[in-house]
Amino acid sequence: MILRRLLGLYGLLFLVFIYAPILLVVVYSFNANTVNMMIWDGFTFDWYRQIFGLETSVTESATYIDSTAQLYASIRTSLVIALSTSALSTVFGTALALAVARYRFRLAGLYRTLLMVPMIMPDIVLGIALLIFFITIGMNLSMLTIIIGQSTFLISYVFVTVSARLAEFDTSVEEASADLGATPGQTFRKVTLPGIAPGVMGGWLLAFIISMDDLVITYFIAGTGNTTLPIHIWGMLRRGIKPEINAIATLMLLFTILIAGIGLYLRSRRQK
Repeated sequence: MILRRLLGLYGLLFLVFIYAPILLVVVYSFNANTVNMMIWDGFTFDWYRQIFGLETSVTESATYIDSTAQLYASIRTSLVIALSTSALSTVFGTALALAVARYRFRLAGLYRTLLMVPMIMPDIVLGIALLIFFITIGMNLSMLTIIIGQSTFLISYVFVTVSARLAEFDTSVEEASADLGATPGQTFRKVTLPGIAPGVMGGWLLAFIISMDDLVITYFIAGTGNTTLPIHIWGMLRRGIKPEINAIATLMLLFTILIAGIGLYLRSRRQK
């Protein structure tokens, strides 16, 4: 009984340690204090109104967003990169998962291990390696290099997610489809793909969220004129943590929860 209570207390403290800082970010995003974020000076929506370009009661000298247009441009850049990267990662990651699961070849275990290396490699190491690679081949840093660079490690996440789904997939339905005269392409479209769709969808959502959140690797390979939202926020943080940054972080948190909720909803409908 005592051990169970201690484990329960440990679990509670762990959850507090993880989620209390996030809760503080949300709370202080409504702080009216324009000087010290940690001193509560009243409740306000001005920081959110300022992000959306609405009229506020905040004086010009108390604002910290250089330009709302720059913020919107960074959001657009992040969305374009995230959509492109998640699409490429999903296609190649799913293809690799199918190849490893369906075909037997020598060094398959080593190949599977190498596919997981980008997931455990430190971001700064991968970022420097990609930067050196692009400079060596003479490729100018641009949005394309960001998409290529992010895809190199996001493919691993999709691969793991789809592989887990394939491990539970009953291959006998594919054999039955072939026995009934279906071509390999028809079997894939009508049997295999619908069966692993939750894993593919989960891999796409995971790649999309990680791409939107990536800072370290993107910072090395972005070049000039391709500022993503995390890089934009990092630039704001160098001047101190202000309520506007908390408001942006809160909106990103809500966006992530929305994406995850949509994924869970679609997965539940698929299972039904």
